[in-house]
This record gives sequence, C-alpha cells and structure tokens, in this order.
Amino acid sequence: LDYLAEQLTPLARQVGKGKPRENDLIVNIPPGTTKSITVSIMFPVWCWINWPWMRFIAASYSGSLALEHGEASRELVRSDRFTQLFPHIIVKRDKDQKSNFRLQYVKGKHTVQGGSRLSTSVGGTLTGFHGHILIVDDPVDPNRAVSEVELKSANRWIDQTLSTRKIDKSVTPTILIMQRLHQNDPSGHILAKKKLNVRHICLPGEIVQYKEYLKPTELADKYVDGLLDPYRMPMTVLKDMEADLGQYGYAGQVGQNPVPPGGGMFQVDHFQAIHPSQFHASNIVKTVRAWDKAATHGGGAYTTGVKMALLKNGKFIVLDVKRGQWRSDERERIIRETAEADGPKTRIWHEQEPGSGGKDSAQATTANLAGFSVQSQVAAGTGSKVYRADPYSAQVNEGNVSLIQADWNYEFIEEHRFFPYGSYKDQVDAASLALNKLKFGKEGFVL
Repeated sequence: LDYLAEQLTPLARQVGKGKPRENDLIVNIPPGTTKSITVSIMFPVWCWINWPWMRFIAASYSGSLALEHGEASRELVRSDRFTQLFPHIIVKRDKDQKSNFRLQYVKGKHTVQGGSRLSTSVGGTLTGFHGHILIVDDPVDPNRAVSEVELKSANRWIDQTLSTRKIDKSVTPTILIMQRLHQNDPSGHILAKKKLNVRHICLPGEIVQYKEYLKPTELADKYVDGLLDPYRMPMTVLKDMEADLGQYGYAGQVGQNPVPPGGGMFQVDHFQAIHPSQFHASNIVKTVRAWDKAATHGGGAYTTGVKMALLKNGKFIVLDVKRGQWRSDERERIIRETAEADGPKTRIWHEQEPGSGGKDSAQATTANLAGFSVQSQVAAGTGSKVYRADPYSAQVNEGNVSLIQADWNYEFIEEHRFFPYGSYKDQVDAASLALNKLKFGKEGFVL
C-alpha cells in the first residue's frame, strides 16, 4: 500500500500544479487487498487536503459499489477528526448527495466553491461532468467477465465516454485498478494499445507461480514467502480461492494473468515448431483446409482457414493459416484463391451456421468452390466450440501437433493460450474442425 500511495502522489501533484501528465496508471491487484480504500476512498480525500478545488469522477461496474465508495469519502470529510484537523474544508450543504457531492473551503477571508466527486457505474451517463482525476475501480463484474458484450461495453465506455470527461486532456490522468478477469478486460484492452504513457503495476497475490507477471520486478523483495499479503491471504486462503474460483478465475484474480500457468485447455508450450526447410511433404497422408467463416470488415469476428495435414506417424501439422476481417464478397474471393493455391489434393470443410441464413451462406461457399472437394459441417449448439476442441486439445497437449514456422504462429498460439476465455476462438474452431476431419474420417467428429 505504501508503494501504491507513492505512485498516486506524483499524479496528484502534477494535476495540482497544472503540469502535463507523464502517464496514466493501471494497477492489477487481487481483491480483498484494501485497494478500493486506498485508491477510491482515501486518495481523493488526501488530494482535497492539499488541493481542495480538485474534482473527481469515480466509476465501478455497479452503481451501488460506486456509491458506497463515494459515501465513504464523504463521511470521512464529515467526520469529527477530519473537521478538527481541516476545519476549512466542508461538504457543501446544497450539494450533498452520495452520487455527487461538492466541497467548499475557506480561502483567505472568503468561502469559495471547492472540489467534487461524482460516483457512477461504468456505462453511466457523464454529460455535463468533468474531472481533474478519473478513477475506475473494478470496471467489470467478475461474475460476468466471460461475457463479450459486457467487456466490449466497458471498454467502449472507457474509450469513448470517460476519456472525453477530462477538465484538461493534457493534464487529467486516468487511474484504472482491478484484478485481471479476461484477456480483453479493460486492463488488457488498454495495454494492447501499447501506449507509451501508461504505467502498469501488476501485483499477483503470490509469485510462486506468477513471478513473471510482477511489475516492477524489484517488488519481489517485499513479498513474504512469495505472498503479497501473508496475513489475510496466506497460502491456505489462496488454495481455498483456487478451489472456489477454478483455474481460470484464480489465474486472473490472484495471478493477474487470465490463463493458468502453462496454458488452460491447451498447453501451448507443447506445440512443435518446424522450419519449412526441415519439413518433407512426402510425410503427408492427407490434408484438410477448414474454414470458420464470419462476415465482418474493420472489426468483429475473423474468418479463418486452417490448413492441417495428417502425417504418416499419426501426428498432425498446421501448414498454413489464412485469417482476416473481410466482407462476404471479399471472403468468398479469398477462400476461392486459397483453394486454388492449395490444389485439388486438399479437402475443404467449412462450418454451416444454424438457420436459413447459415444454410444459404454455406451453399454459396460450396458453389464458389466448384471443382474442388468441399463439404460443409453443420454447427452444433451452445458450447460446441469447446466440445469440438476437446479431442484437438488432447493431441496438442500430447505434443502431437506441429506448426510450420511462419508469421501467423504468434496469434495462433496466443488464441490457444487463452481459449476458451479469450477474445477470439476462430483459429481454435477451424483447427478443431480440421483435426476432427483428418482423425475421424469423412463424417468427422459426431457432435
């Protein structure tokens, strides 16, 4: 907590002096570590003691949680002890609400309007409000962190709404504090932009398994027996948390890396990477190109075609991945061009989504591939991606799946690392379909 306070202090001082901010701040830390008391409750009050004109906007995933933090700050200012120490700072009587209160303070012989705090939910309206400092504390409900809709909504609000509520865009810092919940949670979303003015502090609950995620690394000396908080979060408590949260929840909320060590469903370190010069096509028994289709352009889901081969030794190799966010007409052109490049020996499978629209799209793709060996696979219901990926993951985890070294390897591996809780599943889905068709024959894996 001392270290965290040390990082908050210069941000406030820069605002107090009106200097351009050096950085925004992201802090990843487990729940139950008094992070909200430090950042959301105490920090604004400390700022008011030094700069009583300072205005805050503070948000959490629920309005009630944001109100609770706001009320605690207000009650602290109202307390007898605070009044004794700082009698010149009071809550303004006609602006005294949990969600939005304002201060006034004595300056010389006059009482002037002071700072304020607006408490709101992530996604709430901010029209007409601006802040000197913006605080986002737990922007996503842990119980809904696997919802892509919830994540996109939170990220969009932070990007497009909160970012416009700065009193001075060059000065006002944003402080985001949360436990990691998903690859594309607000922390992951912002860090993926690779901005140079974002300082990232990451404090796992234990560094026995998660030391590589500790930032800054010199804080390892402050851990006791590898524990961030040996009193409230000893190893016995952490083991209980792991049992309750599961491996994904524990990896995110405690380890601050939303995927278990070594991978989750896929142990990605078991992928075998082969240089093209070391691979001989004579080892191939048969080849499949499987497509997971999407009709998007400039955002959203990806269309992906994974080319995989069964080898004479019974193992598999991924030879190529085509992936992009294409319009329907562009997608069909690329699928056709890819088939021509693969040649007639590569059998083509593509997934047919449920409903008449999915059937029409599948028929259009099949017609587009006239002259090639092509079939469609009717998609199953909810959970089919995970279900179909199960036999594929078993082959990966046994070290039976190789990759030809190429530029697509990184994104391919990273998607497998976070599956099924990552932002995208298209490469895993296409690879699963390809392997199932190679392993189980023409009819493929029965869903």
